[in-house]
Amino acid sequence: MNALRPDCFSPTESATEGSLGHIKRLADTQQLAMAPSTMKAVVKTETGKVEVKLIKVPQPGSGQVLVKVFAAAQNPSDWMKLKDGWGEGPECVCGHDFAGVIERVGPDVSPERKAGQRVAGWVDGCWSVEDGGAFAEYTVVDASLLVDLPDNMSFESGSTLCFAAFTGCQALWQNQNLPTPLEPAKTSFPILVWGGASAVGQYVVQLTKLAGLQVITTASPQNHELMKKIGADAVFDYKDPEAVSKIKSFCGDRELSVAIDCASLPESVLPISQCLGDREGTYIALVMPAQIPAKHIKSDFTFVYTLLGKQTKGPYDYPAEAKHYEQGKSFAKMLSQILKENKIQANPTRVVPNGLADAQFWFDYQEQGKVRAHRIVYSIDESSS
Repeated sequence: MNALRPDCFSPTESATEGSLGHIKRLADTQQLAMAPSTMKAVVKTETGKVEVKLIKVPQPGSGQVLVKVFAAAQNPSDWMKLKDGWGEGPECVCGHDFAGVIERVGPDVSPERKAGQRVAGWVDGCWSVEDGGAFAEYTVVDASLLVDLPDNMSFESGSTLCFAAFTGCQALWQNQNLPTPLEPAKTSFPILVWGGASAVGQYVVQLTKLAGLQVITTASPQNHELMKKIGADAVFDYKDPEAVSKIKSFCGDRELSVAIDCASLPESVLPISQCLGDREGTYIALVMPAQIPAKHIKSDFTFVYTLLGKQTKGPYDYPAEAKHYEQGKSFAKMLSQILKENKIQANPTRVVPNGLADAQFWFDYQEQGKVRAHRIVYSIDESSS
């Protein structure tokens, strides 16, 4: 293992390093070479671990593009899929989030998508050999779900966007009639974002603020400044035994009727339910359905993979839903517009050395709970083995 691994680096320091590298890559992508026939990728092994292997470069099918990946961000789902045995087995490419440049355009793709465009996106990594993953030098993705990456955002920062932001968009707007950044509320009202410092939480805080809502969130004290910087109106320590009473006091006579649980842990259900109080309200959980103790509170949960427009399997089985797919495309357009207007901030990053080579170390590192309020990012144009 490399002795120079930057365990002492702060997320800010690593993000700066990534931005400097981005300047060189911007120049490199002006003249794209044809993709090679093979690439390095992080794949699942028979033992449920990961390793870097040389595999074939995927080819874009109908409606797809081939993206040369310059940076990929790690998510909790990456190590969870391995641990829980999701997917078809060995040789699946891991990783969800990426940013890079379109290398090749497949058939039946909108003429708006062209080779050389800077984009960010997400895929259902570590699921099947056919679907591919983000932790590779190239990946194939549905062109209509890509987000335009502005020139003023590095690939490293851009790689943190899509999986978390799409999850937040789905939680906010798939089943809820809430204001959006494109159609903000005419009259503001409070919304509770529990776990605002999480990857999804940071985007939910920003999206709800852009939608004109009064954002109340929870986070550890060391992340309160970050929460206020990205738009939270009030921040409370979720470990504070008086957190519920303080949140209710802050709301006063204003009705708190919607709460989004970005932690989605069993221990967060009760305090969130108490914050919603005796009025009818909606509790939105991510991934796992919440068992709400109060009958007057409606429980809702989302599963971001349905936005891909494919049948999903694993802990939840869903048929392909055209409605969800169309919503995914609309979220991509909205996020592209928000980014173009410089209205949203990416998750803080920690760019790790050696490209993809130490992926297993960083999977274990995140599983051990050592990643807080930032994202592990692989710079894939570095040496990956």
